[in-house]
Amino acid sequence: MELNIALLAGDGIGPEVIDQAVKVCDAIATKYNHKINWTAALTGAAAIDAVGDPYPDETHEICVKADAVLFGAIGHPRFDNDPSAKVRPEQGLLKMRQKLGLFANVRPTFTFPSLIDKSPLKRERIEGTNLVFLRELTSGIYFGKRGREDDGNTAYDTCTYTRAEVTRLAKKGFETAMARSKKLCCVDKANVLESSRLWRETVQSMEKEYPEVEVSYEFVDAVAMRLVQWPNSYDVLITENLFGDILTDEASVISGSMGLMPSASLGEKNSLFEPIHGSYPQATGKDIANPLATVLSAAMMFETAFGLTDEAEAIRVVVNKSLDAGIVTEDLAEGKKAYKTSEIGDWLVANI
Repeated sequence: MELNIALLAGDGIGPEVIDQAVKVCDAIATKYNHKINWTAALTGAAAIDAVGDPYPDETHEICVKADAVLFGAIGHPRFDNDPSAKVRPEQGLLKMRQKLGLFANVRPTFTFPSLIDKSPLKRERIEGTNLVFLRELTSGIYFGKRGREDDGNTAYDTCTYTRAEVTRLAKKGFETAMARSKKLCCVDKANVLESSRLWRETVQSMEKEYPEVEVSYEFVDAVAMRLVQWPNSYDVLITENLFGDILTDEASVISGSMGLMPSASLGEKNSLFEPIHGSYPQATGKDIANPLATVLSAAMMFETAFGLTDEAEAIRVVVNKSLDAGIVTEDLAEGKKAYKTSEIGDWLVANI
């Protein structure tokens, strides 16, 4: 199979972890007789520096024409520390999601047997956890009307959802539940928010289309608590943009490191795959960043975008072997030998 993949390395450690994922993908392509055509494009602070736009039109065209997008990370301290900056790297991320129609962010959360004691949560609470969040990604408070009034002393952000936006995300959730254990939880704040009441009534109206799926409805604060108490009581969770942003970061600690968790952002026509961690600017150029989240995002890409399940599983197997063998970066080494980012990539390739 010929695979056309847009490559958006981004900022900070993005290029370093992306390089390892490319090495792994190329090794998998060789092993399974595929051809990968990589097309690199700028985004984030790197794109601002080059052309003044965090998501240039040229990058968008490359992404649209690709079969899938593999993405690193964006962000730079000089923008974080300047509240008056008119153009920010994160604007490129929101623009990319909206223009590509990437409305469903899929974030799995699972444990690694060899790392289960590295989680801040007790083994008995997290053992066996294997859940997935579907977060609505192109609407809600991040895209609603916002502004300042009263000479800048009053600020507002508006959370708006349409029934169609809720329906398309919920449909993905029901379909995911059908392919797993047929359990779905809708996370909202329907006791307070009108937008959440729209979410709840929309999902309730869809239940009859999926009679095999057991659906529950929970308030976001209750889910935030239960995620650290009994995370393995959940399987598939669907929620709106802001709630999903917060809860998925909370859930990432279950695995023991944000450097291990992959994600996908799906639309009707386009799909993008990325690690959940940020650009980690303090580590830029030091060859110490954990590349495994990006490598596992590439596994999601093979499976989700191309239907290549054997290839995806081969990546997951070799990643687990590396963890079992202690071939890890400094965030997981804990006093033992820490391997460089590039050394991890080379080890994975050698063992594929």
